[in-house]
Amino acid sequence: MEHMDAVRIETTVDEHGEVRVTKLPFPAGEPVEVIVVPKPARQRGSRFPLRGVPITYDRPTDPVAEEDWDALR
Repeated sequence: MEHMDAVRIETTVDEHGEVRVTKLPFPAGEPVEVIVVPKPARQRGSRFPLRGVPITYDRPTDPVAEEDWDALR
């Protein structure tokens, strides 16, 4: 049996209490297990408020002059 990674699909429950999942990366007739969990709401005051926020660096390889270091003052 070949192991395949889980597939995460976000969708919304319709007015009939149903969800439709399409374009799955499995061949027709492949047995699969479906687990449905509610998507957690973002909480204010999270322990990790920057989780998922993209990180960018302005000129990360530029040298830093000694006079720019507060610790040396």
